[in-house]
Formats: sequence, structure tokens, C-alpha cells
Amino acid sequence: MQENQLDSDIIVIGAGPAGISFARGVAPSGLRVTLIEKSPESVLADPPYDGREIALTHTSRDIMQKLDMWQRVPDDEIYFLREAHVLNGESDYSLSFPHPKKVRGREIDTLGYLISNHNIRRSAYDSIKHFDNVNFQTGQGVVKVTTDAQKTTVTLEDGKVLTAKVLIAADSRFSNTRRQLGISTDMHDFGRTVMVFRTEHTLPNNETATECFFYGRTLALLPLGDYMTNCVVTIDSHRAQEILGLSREQLGAEMMRMLSNRFGEMKVISDVHSYPLVGVHARSFVAERSALIGDASVGMHPVTAHGFNLGLAGADILATVISEAHACGEDFSSQEVLKRYERKHMPHTLFLFHGTNAIVKLFTNEQTPARFLRSAVVRLSNNLPPVKFLISRQLTGF
Repeated sequence: MQENQLDSDIIVIGAGPAGISFARGVAPSGLRVTLIEKSPESVLADPPYDGREIALTHTSRDIMQKLDMWQRVPDDEIYFLREAHVLNGESDYSLSFPHPKKVRGREIDTLGYLISNHNIRRSAYDSIKHFDNVNFQTGQGVVKVTTDAQKTTVTLEDGKVLTAKVLIAADSRFSNTRRQLGISTDMHDFGRTVMVFRTEHTLPNNETATECFFYGRTLALLPLGDYMTNCVVTIDSHRAQEILGLSREQLGAEMMRMLSNRFGEMKVISDVHSYPLVGVHARSFVAERSALIGDASVGMHPVTAHGFNLGLAGADILATVISEAHACGEDFSSQEVLKRYERKHMPHTLFLFHGTNAIVKLFTNEQTPARFLRSAVVRLSNNLPPVKFLISRQLTGF
């Protein structure tokens, strides 16, 4: 099949933030891009609130600005994350991470930012909808993908067949596309459920994020201004009803109890959204005429808040690699080109994925020796400036 007979140059399966960010990054090259998404386009244009608040590094902000996404988020929907604390068990002692005043010669006034997932999705769609070389196929799932030496082929649920030079999978950490491409994964089911909801309270949070490794539960507190906080409760799945079965009034009272009234009176102001907790890392990010980005490549435990930051970084790296190859007259769908993306992105994701899982394993182990070790790690880390500096580097993205 000749190149000009293909339906697109690039097919992206999954029009979530990572998929659209990649498409937006590559769109100025003039390459024809088709985004396939099971949800209707109306949902892409106006996504519903899903409870998730996304922690963004300064590097992610820079990428979103470059892609014309950051500017499309309302200013009053961008929240500052000034500091971060870690609490262990029942102790009031905290491992603290104040924001560094300057990193690599760049002055900063916050560790990072928080933006609701639905606002990121909306800004991503708004940033790309005016490109004539970008086409959406919505309301249709994918039933089959194949690749060969000449093209990649995608068959939709209605029987429609689409062809392109290269296929990008961005369809979740449970990606069926990844499986059909024959790419294996390291997957870890934590056997836990994550529940997220917004609260208002009478005492300020000082725009500080707190990770509370209580015994039996983990509670992350994400500041949305001084008097609103997104609560993220992680608990063994067989105990999820301890939270899901509560009324809003009961849940607010439970948060006050867990936090020893640190935020004063607390009121739940949103529905509770729940998600299974599964981590996944693909053993390869590329295959014949195909590549993985977003959660299809690496799906992180949320404790280090790096999931979307890695997804955005991967989308940006792949878009840059493909655009530069195309500009130089190279075959951007070749293994040689796609492997450049893998070599640049995979080492960082492997380090964060396995490092995060090790932290989670330690801080959710409640046997007596582990409790002592948890306490020792918190105190030791707090008094070792090089360790705190390295962790702050990861939090800021620099």
C-alpha cells in the first residue's frame, strides 16, 4: 500500500490527556493524525469531574504551556502546592519538603501545582480541535490491531478499518492494544482501592500536601486553596465499604477523626469516586510500527503523584522524536526512530516505578519490624539534606 493511500500517518488509540498531548505535540509537523476514542466527542469537549486532582511539576507546566494547554485552564482552577509533608503511623513527626527557592538557577515559589483531571482533559481537547490535520473517531472502540512492514491496521467495533504508518497506544494501564502488539508488562495489583473526594474545612491547610501512612489506611491530602482539600483514601479492597458506605456527613466526621481535627470542621462537598489500585510497567515501549505512551506504558501508584507527569513527558518525547525525524526526511515509523523515544524515557520511568513500589511496600507493611523501619526512614531522610534534595528534584520536575 502506498503512503498516500493510508488513512493517516499516525493513529492514536485513546484520546485521554496523554493521547491528545502527543497528538498536539506532533500536529504542527503536518502529519495526519487520527485519534480513536470510545467516549463521544461531547465528553472530550466537556469532561465530567471524576474526583482526581493531578499534581503537576514545573516541567509538566512548561510542556503544557508549549502545547497551549496551560493557558486554557482557568486561573482560579490552578492550585499551588507550596510544601509537602509525610506522616507515619500515629506519630506527629513529619518528613517535610518545603519548596526550594531556586533550582538550576531558576527561582520558584512553589513545589508544584494541582489541576483537576477534567480541566486538563478539556484544555487538551481545546488546544487541538482547530488543527485540520487532526481527526477524531469517537464513540467507537477498537477490536483488532495489526502491524506489518508496510502499515498498521486498526479495526473498529462497527467494522471500519483504518490504516496508518504508525500506531500509538494510549488506552489505559489495562491496554488491550498493548496486549495485541505482544508487549508484556510487569503488573502489580496492590489489592487496594483508592477513593477520592473534595472537602471544605474551617482551618487552613497552608497549601501543603500531606501523605499520611496510617495503620490500615493511607490518606493523601491535596490542597485546593487554603480551605478546600482533595482527600485520597487508600484501603484494602475488602474494607472499601468502610468508606464507601458512609454518608457525606459521616465521611466528614471520619476525616476529622483521622486527622485529629487538624483542619477543624470538615464537610464533604463532592461524590466519592473509587478506582482499583494497580501498577503496571511495560517491558518495552515500542514494537513494529507502534509505541506506548501514558498509562499504557507505565501506570504508577499515586503515592508519589508522578503518573500524569510521566505520561506527559513520554508524550512530549515521542512527539519530538517523530517530528524531528519527519523534518529530516527519515521514516518516523521505523524501529530506529521509535527506539530513540524508548531509550530516553524508559530509564526514568523504571527508576520511579520500582522506587515507588518499594516505598509503598515498606509504608504499608504493619508488622512490628517494618513499623520501626518506617519511623527510622522518615527521621533519617529528614536529616539528610542530599536525600531531601533528590526527592525535591523529583517533586518539582527539575
